[in-house]
Amino acid sequence: MSEEFKMAKVYEPKDVEGKWYSFWEKNGFFHADVDESQQAFSIVMPPPNVTGALHLGHAIDATIQDILTRYKRMQGFNTLWIPGTDHAGIATQAKVEEQLAKEGMNKHELGREKFLERVWDWKEQYGGRITQQLRRLGASCDWSRERFTMDEGCSKAVREVFVDLYNKGLIYRGNYIVNWCPHCHTTISDIEVEHNDREGHLWHIKYPIKDSDEFLVVATTRPETMLGDTGVAVHPEDKRYTHLIGRTVVLPIVNREIPIFADDYVDREFGTGAVKITPSHDPNDFEMGLRHHLEQICVMDKEAQMNENAGKYQGMDRDEARKAIVKELDGLGVLVKVETLQHAVGECYRCSTVIEPMVSQQWFVKMEPLAKPAMEVVRDGRLEFVPERFSKIYLGWLENIRDWCISRQLWWGHRIPVWYCEDCGAEICVKEDPAACPKCGSVHLHQDPDVLDTWFSSGLWPFSTMGWPEQTPELKQFYPTSVLVTGRDIIFFWVARMIFTAMEFRKEVPFHKVMIHGLVLDAQGRKMSKSLGNGVDPIEVIEQYGADTLRFMLITGNTPGNDLRFHPERLEATRNFANKIWNASRFVMLNLEDYQEGLRGELELADRWILSRYEDTVASVTEALDRFDLGDAGRLLYEFIWSEFCDWYIELAKARLYDKENPAARKTVQSILLEVLEGTMRLLHPFMPFLTEEIWSNLPVKGESIMIQSWPKARGYRQEAVENQMNLIMDVIKAIRNIRAEMNVQPGKKAEILLVASEVVNREILEVGRLNIQHLAGGSSVDIAADADAKPAQAASAVVGGVEVYLPLRGLLDLDKEIARVEKEIAQAKQEQARFEGKLSNPGFLAKAPEQVVAKEREKLEAINTRISTLKVRLQELNEA
Repeated sequence: MSEEFKMAKVYEPKDVEGKWYSFWEKNGFFHADVDESQQAFSIVMPPPNVTGALHLGHAIDATIQDILTRYKRMQGFNTLWIPGTDHAGIATQAKVEEQLAKEGMNKHELGREKFLERVWDWKEQYGGRITQQLRRLGASCDWSRERFTMDEGCSKAVREVFVDLYNKGLIYRGNYIVNWCPHCHTTISDIEVEHNDREGHLWHIKYPIKDSDEFLVVATTRPETMLGDTGVAVHPEDKRYTHLIGRTVVLPIVNREIPIFADDYVDREFGTGAVKITPSHDPNDFEMGLRHHLEQICVMDKEAQMNENAGKYQGMDRDEARKAIVKELDGLGVLVKVETLQHAVGECYRCSTVIEPMVSQQWFVKMEPLAKPAMEVVRDGRLEFVPERFSKIYLGWLENIRDWCISRQLWWGHRIPVWYCEDCGAEICVKEDPAACPKCGSVHLHQDPDVLDTWFSSGLWPFSTMGWPEQTPELKQFYPTSVLVTGRDIIFFWVARMIFTAMEFRKEVPFHKVMIHGLVLDAQGRKMSKSLGNGVDPIEVIEQYGADTLRFMLITGNTPGNDLRFHPERLEATRNFANKIWNASRFVMLNLEDYQEGLRGELELADRWILSRYEDTVASVTEALDRFDLGDAGRLLYEFIWSEFCDWYIELAKARLYDKENPAARKTVQSILLEVLEGTMRLLHPFMPFLTEEIWSNLPVKGESIMIQSWPKARGYRQEAVENQMNLIMDVIKAIRNIRAEMNVQPGKKAEILLVASEVVNREILEVGRLNIQHLAGGSSVDIAADADAKPAQAASAVVGGVEVYLPLRGLLDLDKEIARVEKEIAQAKQEQARFEGKLSNPGFLAKAPEQVVAKEREKLEAINTRISTLKVRLQELNEA
């Protein structure tokens, strides 16, 4: 072994990952300058929350982006991957408020300006954690271009967009139903409400019909909101109630008269088919209220406590009030019945508090005119979803979109750029902070206290990160971006908003393709959450297994767009793959001590075969990456490396590699091993960057780093005839190995091998592979015959590809012992057979067991029957030997 050989016997990721990442970053390999002579490839990273820590969702998202970026960089593209973080209004403010609470303070005591100083301090101290963790994963972003949704450039873009939309009449302020979080004290958008099934009740309440002895029974899951009822709706075709349309009922407890009206929205099958309408506390009721000109009565405050409109219930929280109101209804004799039901309850995505729909004065974006061009670009193919099925989900949401509430009752965020004149009442929306009222000249101005929804700024991300509204060189070369990679759960949160803002302000798509990946679930198919305790920390995985193992595991064994179940045992399997690559690479390099470049003699069949298989792998992996099927690309690499290169070619090459009497053959094998290993490491580099860099750096090749080497190209070397010939030889070897395993032949025991092939072409192929067969199948000799006359009388046999394979048994094993062993196996198998047959003939079992359990037992019986048949054939062969 050469003194310069430095590869450790065992691959230890922690010994190489930090070293290589620092090397890449220090040498500027991630950086992209504007260079119009090169074709561009660009990605913007979905900005993780500045409060966040890396989770598996981030890990799969960043891994996919890094694979694509490294692949395109190696293909020679001018590759830009822009990283950044989101200011995460609700989450970040909550973190700082928690700190203040520990100090015995709150934000109001500190004041807005001082509070924001504390938030910026927090951001500077803790906000870089997730970007450091992304480095641990191997993300090859251009960190010199890192952005933050509240940095100066992004803030300028936000102001530009808001003022422009305001001036076009697309941003307005009005009273509208919003999702209010009583805990976070802010509105949240419809798509930030998580609907989770909870056990609840359906209360049936009699509403007396005015001037009548009749009652109209309504069913509700929220009796506490009845204090704000301003109508009762029925379906216009519901014959039970058509005679009541236009009448009024007297609202119990409150004794307010409210109308009965018809509306197609009412579900006749739910409850009683008569629905109480509370426009101020239900989004559907709000829309119905607008259609029928109903009064809006809010009965709760922003703490979800009953307000002055709740009368004697004022001051109670909504849960207390519910109990008290139900009790009073029961006392009045109008509570008909209570049903238990499972129903979806809206919760805040941040704190899991039950959302309170509430009419409030907020800022909104008119969505209909913005949604139309955003739908058109998908329909006409200017922007494609991968997989395509997600385009239907995207279009369905935009077709039914409501105006977007963009104001949040927070202090941390982009403050709404609207000022109010305290003297003339003017509303001022301008790009620069005004010094005086443009209408009356007054200097008594105050700014709107609310901030913008976080998604407003991240919706501008593809172009704000490149310097817009300035017309920068980066925008000219790298915009539109090439592809957006994101999870299926934020198509509405983020993807749609980037598309409609880009179409409005850039008049072109923000990216050409949207690659959607699924969620990472636990082994049982559940979402990972703190409450379930089933989360997995990617950094802990990296510490134990290495970043490459985590990366490769996350993108293999799955199809595009589908959720991935996290099975810990898959990490073990992937680590074994990494170790296999390491050990094979060490073997190659240990045998390159006397390697001389350019010395390659005549190629044997095995050499031509591995070069052909490598050529096919290059083409197949490239094609899979181009269609964004990273899982398939990973699978192809795994199969080529593990099976064809390691298990076959290296083993086939050893005899010539160790043949001291034939140095020319050794030189040829060295050349092939190095060529295929080096090229395969380049193919694998985007997937496993640290491992491949460490191996490549030890190879006798030139270059600073594998990551800036060229992507392998198919050279037209594929030879299917060669592959077919080699496949026959490999099939024969596998058949012999199977016979030896089935017959329990000791590994060191050499066997006489007879191969019978009637076709001349097969005999010629076998002759070429004779030594390989003898070496890899444990043969003492290999005879090749044209007909079965040479068949030994007592032999185990198999047939593969028109070739009969025979292994004489006499002398190969102790027949008496083997017969006894097989007879014992048959007896044990028959016991199992009887047990399964007994269970499946038991009427009680068949009646009570689930269908899938019965099916499983039938599968087991079928398997044991096949096993018994195989053993009997083997026993017959042994008895004839």
